[in-house]
Amino acid sequence: SARRYSQTENKRLAIMRAATIIRKSLSFPKRLHHRVSKGIRNQTRRLATSTAIETTIPESMRAVVVTPPEGVDEKGRPRRPSPDALTLSSTVPTPKVGPEEVLIKVEAAGINRPDVLQRMGLYPPPPGHSDILGLEVAGTIVAVGDKVPPGSIQSSPSSSYLEIGARVLALANGGGYSEYCAVPYGQCLPIPENMNMITAGCVAETYFTVWHNLFQQSNIFGEHLQRGDSILIHGGTSGIGSTAIQMAKAFDITVYASAGSQEKCKACLDFGAEKAINYKTEDFVERINELTGGKGVNLVLDMVSGPYLPKNLEVLAVGGRLAIIGSLGGVRSEINMRNVMRRRLTIAGSTLRARNSAVKASIAAELREHVWPLLKDETMKIRIDTVFDMSEASKAHSLMVYHLLLHDTAFIIIIIIIIIILLQYHRVRLS
Repeated sequence: SARRYSQTENKRLAIMRAATIIRKSLSFPKRLHHRVSKGIRNQTRRLATSTAIETTIPESMRAVVVTPPEGVDEKGRPRRPSPDALTLSSTVPTPKVGPEEVLIKVEAAGINRPDVLQRMGLYPPPPGHSDILGLEVAGTIVAVGDKVPPGSIQSSPSSSYLEIGARVLALANGGGYSEYCAVPYGQCLPIPENMNMITAGCVAETYFTVWHNLFQQSNIFGEHLQRGDSILIHGGTSGIGSTAIQMAKAFDITVYASAGSQEKCKACLDFGAEKAINYKTEDFVERINELTGGKGVNLVLDMVSGPYLPKNLEVLAVGGRLAIIGSLGGVRSEINMRNVMRRRLTIAGSTLRARNSAVKASIAAELREHVWPLLKDETMKIRIDTVFDMSEASKAHSLMVYHLLLHDTAFIIIIIIIIIILLQYHRVRLS
């Protein structure tokens, strides 16, 4: 059973109703996180005064659903759903809150690359997870499972327990593109008082991922990233990249970042990077060796993979760790294993989606202890760019796919240039 909400809305609660889509980070065109958020009826009026929240939870809700296309492609395979396959339905059953879950009335949610892959049928949800897209949400708790322990979260300095009416953000097990989302209570965090719902909807997926890969994971010898260590972060102006730069900087890690233009490199410096490397005009292996005196960095955070893998290993210090969280550059590569053994390197892949709730809860607890104070005093900042209405979910996915294609195209061009050079080299040798 669940405790139903029957209180008057707090003055702090935002008066946000319709769904919107947000792109997080600055206005850079490549490898950005795009965000979905449930939008504002009045953009200038943020706070409610005495609006009453519903006393009952509806049986059905609005949610963005994927409508599979008909027919097959030129190879006879079922067609992959395009962004246009995303439609808004008002007859989706409202999720039932489980014993150890809370039901959140969603006011903000996020679009991430896994959502795009799931829409295409390439990344199905794990067993027991919602098949509705959306891995991060922010909103108001409207029901609490009967096994959620009191004192499990502090929603504010004056409230010492997770309760109906609390403003929370959460890492969801799917279901974010909807009006209501059921989430394990341990994956919820209180929204800082200085943060609005739209911004809160852009936090969970990125912050959970960055903290887990920077500070919870270790190399094979159990050595964690420490103050005074160094890190190379690829995609420095992406949502992951900009968050990782700020978080590492806040814990006294020397940060180097890569980006694809001088403008983006400047942004990396503004985020807190010690040096930024334009990978289009500079060899990041040479630059890191120069910057570290040949020592290398203790950690590389990489969402590119493919052709970056051997180069990432070259820039690692002895005992260093490579954290792979994406494969935008491809899923295949070739490396020198003797180099890995001789320098005692660790190559680790990481995804959070299939991890159990205990792992995600441990990340949430550490974020609250170590990172939430940085959000409260604005040492770390979250940047919002573009907002779409929930009915325009297809446009948001189209925009994200466009930026991903730009990235993939850049690597394809590089590969073509390498092939041309090799062909010319062999022709010269043959002649």
